[in-house]
Amino acid sequence: MEEFQLYAKLGFDHITDLNGYDHILFIVALCAIYQFSEWKKLLILVTAFTLGHSLTLALAVLNIIEVPSELIEFLIPVTIVLTAIFNLRKPPAKKQRSFGSFSYWLAAGFGLIHGMGFSNYLRSLLGKNSDIITQLLAFNIGLEVGQLVIVALLLITTFVVVDFARVKHRMWSVWLSGLAAGAALVIMSEKWYF
Repeated sequence: MEEFQLYAKLGFDHITDLNGYDHILFIVALCAIYQFSEWKKLLILVTAFTLGHSLTLALAVLNIIEVPSELIEFLIPVTIVLTAIFNLRKPPAKKQRSFGSFSYWLAAGFGLIHGMGFSNYLRSLLGKNSDIITQLLAFNIGLEVGQLVIVALLLITTFVVVDFARVKHRMWSVWLSGLAAGAALVIMSEKWYF
């Protein structure tokens, strides 16, 4: 049980570490169009992202798939920019028809890319360990809890800005999306793959 907690904490620390802010930027872009009252929709969206990154994280750590880390480091900020652009073109979340919308498939697909980004870090920690499945599960649980903490902080901030400061939600959404996209463009220029 101690080892499980250790790997869960490593997952939590990895996603919340400000040095790895590219993943935090993606969560910011993902959350930008949602308000506090829409937390259930956002929870499903973040879970779709988690399912995607859990799948490729497991496949990469188990050496079933291998993608050059330089390509993944470039594609992660691309996912942030695309999510931000999608936010700008998309009507507010309240107007979305169902949970089966394109947003959830997009989050899951981008999660596949982010999972490969986590894999190098986790693979270096695990080495040739025989209990890799339990550690992988613990790490993923830690990642998910960390993501949910970031989502909660973003929703609370949005609530304060929109409901108390009376900033229009669309303006706040555009500002958050622009901030995430701008930072991601800087990362892309630093990690240019082609």
